[in-house]
Amino acid sequence: MEIRKSSPEVSIKNLCRSLNMPRASFYRAVNPPPERPVSKRKALPWQLSSAEKQNVLTVMNSSYFCDQPPHQIYATLLDKGQYWCSIRTMYRILHGENQVRERRDVRSHKNAVKPELMAQRPNELWSWDITKLKGPAKWNYFYLYNILDVFSKETVGWMVAERETGELAKILIAETCRKQNIKPEQLTIHSDRGSPMKSRLVANLLSDLGVTKTQSRPYVSNDNPFSESAFKTLKYRPEFPKRFGCIQDARQFCETFFNWYNNEHKHSGIALFTPSDVHYGRVPAVAKIRQEALDRAFEKHPKRFRNKRPKVKLPETTVWINPPEKKKEEKTEKHLNHKNKELYTNSNINLSQKT
Repeated sequence: MEIRKSSPEVSIKNLCRSLNMPRASFYRAVNPPPERPVSKRKALPWQLSSAEKQNVLTVMNSSYFCDQPPHQIYATLLDKGQYWCSIRTMYRILHGENQVRERRDVRSHKNAVKPELMAQRPNELWSWDITKLKGPAKWNYFYLYNILDVFSKETVGWMVAERETGELAKILIAETCRKQNIKPEQLTIHSDRGSPMKSRLVANLLSDLGVTKTQSRPYVSNDNPFSESAFKTLKYRPEFPKRFGCIQDARQFCETFFNWYNNEHKHSGIALFTPSDVHYGRVPAVAKIRQEALDRAFEKHPKRFRNKRPKVKLPETTVWINPPEKKKEEKTEKHLNHKNKELYTNSNINLSQKT
């Protein structure tokens, strides 16, 4: 015969503690207080009547005052010898009609569209910009024009000039397109909104060459990140001078720098390959040499790699300027999962060390 034990009654105190609820809230829910009668607020003798409020609203929404704020309306009416109500009362009347907003007739600015650009091969997307180089005297500058391939990070064209003009930019872009053998409808060139970038000469040239032109949003430097990064690499070099003695010095320095940047610099954005390796298709040959070196190291000391054969990291096959939100979310989720895995591994190591 099966005997079932009756469970003891749970006290209210223990029940509220398990639910993390104050006992006062429990008693209030069981025995709700009686509803209090809503008392209507009496109208004060000095308040505006409904008719007076409607008259004030009609005046403020008239064709003469519809685009003026209350304090302007108040002052204008006083100048005419009329007093309707205070400025604060005008605001209260407008708030009651959901009209508290910009009343002035101002020019509306359209929100600039965020550029979302993708490159999957060299000479598909270029980024270009201009930066100042300090000259021999104060307020004296030289201007460095730089055209960068977004996919390979190769500097495909550059020029140092004494001026920042659309004519010089046109010459540089045309010559660079000729050297890289750019064909119509092949290339998109991206820039910020400087005066040479917006010049009609550059726009007409790109139209004639069949090159698509895109620009950053106003005052958003992040929309042109690759050119900004290249300029930072230039100006943070140990040999970069505080000032250049003449334009020939600036050109000689830039020639040395861009030769190093394209052919010797192991770029972190392209898996430590040089921009020339990526731009001219030498990545498979270089990756084969690196993989063979890693294989020899693994055969010699496998435990140094935790018995897992290392693989050479290759550059990304798709490069974005402002990737879509889905791409960002996937990247963030992947980063968080990697962090959680590291924390879990570290916690296991700490626990094993304690035991």
